[in-house]
Amino acid sequence: MTEYEKMISGQLYDPSDPELVLMLVKARKLARRYNLIDEDDTERREEVLRELLPNTPFLPALQAPVYFDYGRNTYFGCFCSTNFNFTCLDVCPVHIGDNVMIGPNVTLATPMHPLLPEERNVRQREDGSYYNLEYAKPITIGKDCWIAANVVVCGGVTIGEGSVIGAGSVVTRDVPPHSLAAGSPCRVIREVSEADRMESSSHIL
Repeated sequence: MTEYEKMISGQLYDPSDPELVLMLVKARKLARRYNLIDEDDTERREEVLRELLPNTPFLPALQAPVYFDYGRNTYFGCFCSTNFNFTCLDVCPVHIGDNVMIGPNVTLATPMHPLLPEERNVRQREDGSYYNLEYAKPITIGKDCWIAANVVVCGGVTIGEGSVIGAGSVVTRDVPPHSLAAGSPCRVIREVSEADRMESSSHIL
C-alpha cells in the first residue's frame, strides 16, 4: 500500500513521502497561481481550477485567496461558492454537496495527529533523515448548507444537508440535517424550518 493510499484511507502515513510531497507542492503552486489571477480573467482562473480540482466537474466560485493541501481530494457539487481565505486541508477526502455557501476565513481540516507524543514526534530513519506519522479523517458537507464566517470544521465531521453553521464555530462533531448550529464547540441550537422563511406570497411581483 502506498503512502497516498494510507493517507486517504485514514491510516497512519508518512507525509514526507516523495510522491505526496510532489502532489502537495503542485497543489500549492496552483493555488498561488490562482490567487494572483485577476477576477475578470475568467478563462485563466477556470484553467487553473480544473488542474487544482481535477475531481470537480462543475467548478465552484472561489474568491481568492484559497489554500489547498492536495486539491485532488476535494469534491465540490454544483453551484458552490467560497468567500475570502478558504483553507481546505484535504489530506482525507472532502465532499461538499450542491449549493453550499462558505463564508470568509473558513477552514476544513482533515489532518489528525496521534494523542501520544511518542507516536506523533519526529523520528529518524536509518539513513539519518527525519519523518513523522500522521493520519486524517474525511469531512462531508451535505447539499444546501451555509457555513458562515470564521468556521473551523474538524476531521471526521459530517454536516447534514440544509444546515447552517454560525460564524466563529468550531465543528468537532456531526450536525444533523436542517439544523442551526453554532459555538465552540459547535452545538445544535434548533431546527431550520418553514418558520424561517423570509419570502411569502405577498413579496411575489
